[in-house]
Amino acid sequence: MKGKWRVLLADDEPIIREGICEAVNWQELGMTVAAEAEDGEQALELALEHSVDIMLVDLNMPIMNGISVIKQVKEQLPKCKIIIITGHDEFTYAQQALRLNVTDYILKPANPQQLMGVLKKVGEELEADMQQEEYLDMASDQITQNLDLLREQLLLSILEKRLEEKEVLKQFHFLQLPEKEPRQLGVIQIPGFFADRPLLKEEDQELLLFSLENIILEVMAPCSKLFLRDHSGFMVVMTWEELAEECIDEIRKMVKACLKVSISLCFEKVIGGIDSIPEVYRRCQHKIKENTSISPVIRRAREYVQDHFTETDLTLEKVAESLHVSSVYLSRMFKQELGRSFVSFLTNLRMKKAAALLNTTDFSILEIAEKAGYDSQHYFSTAFKKAMGVSPKQYRNHIK
Repeated sequence: MKGKWRVLLADDEPIIREGICEAVNWQELGMTVAAEAEDGEQALELALEHSVDIMLVDLNMPIMNGISVIKQVKEQLPKCKIIIITGHDEFTYAQQALRLNVTDYILKPANPQQLMGVLKKVGEELEADMQQEEYLDMASDQITQNLDLLREQLLLSILEKRLEEKEVLKQFHFLQLPEKEPRQLGVIQIPGFFADRPLLKEEDQELLLFSLENIILEVMAPCSKLFLRDHSGFMVVMTWEELAEECIDEIRKMVKACLKVSISLCFEKVIGGIDSIPEVYRRCQHKIKENTSISPVIRRAREYVQDHFTETDLTLEKVAESLHVSSVYLSRMFKQELGRSFVSFLTNLRMKKAAALLNTTDFSILEIAEKAGYDSQHYFSTAFKKAMGVSPKQYRNHIK
């Protein structure tokens, strides 16, 4: 057997080193003597230079004693097995070395059979350590290769409340996720798309869903997240950061631009810890299902307003014209299906945008008014105070 375990002999007596060399059949043990040292300093230097696997070290050596050598080797070569060589009168000293977690000890003069027995045992330990390391590497590779699948399974377990919160946090650590409660949960669906296209091939359906998934993950790339396509056809995403309205809106716009389809989204904050996530999930599902009952006209109108609400000249008439319906009809349908007027819906979008800008930027009130769709700072401030109960300036100061 070729010597694969490198051995260092460290003893200030040449006769001891020579005796150990001659007494052991190194080839049979799969070992080779890589170096010999006559003092502690040299022993440390050679141990590091050769990255030895086994070190036989005398405790009573000049320049640097064995205890100091063992401490430093343990720090820098933690896998190295250390066997101390000691005389009977040094046994108390040897006990101190044993507390440093050395592998074994041999009393001088070394008995060849005992020496072979100790070295054989150490070789077997090294083999076992190496095999365990290989298994761990294989397991780690398997986890890395299946990380996305394992994360999907974890999110499904959370949604179905199959794990206790303590176990979920352990899984976060195991799957390289933040070890804290998530901040937000989102549910996304293409409402009625496949029902409207019964002849669409299964592979085309899958391609569309795959493209939608890619867009969502691309927009949310900077976020720590878990993602899942559930059995109901919903796409579920759980994040550790609260997404800005602009980010959520960007998903919708990119899907519309790239895939020519409309999606329903619902994102809610996670309040109440990990155990509250299934309830947040159910609420989002319910809201999206409610959305599917909305008529195509109102769905398109809502999307048009979401795309253009920052334009100061946006009106009910302009939206109606884009949809080729009368403004009277559109106004009535807004109240009937969304439970609010067109103006209320538009104002709500603008207030959300303004609040986000006040919260996250240093833009002036005038700049925020313009970015939220108002051409007058006074009119914006009046509308903001009516909706939020405080002026834009008071809102910003309160946030800070």
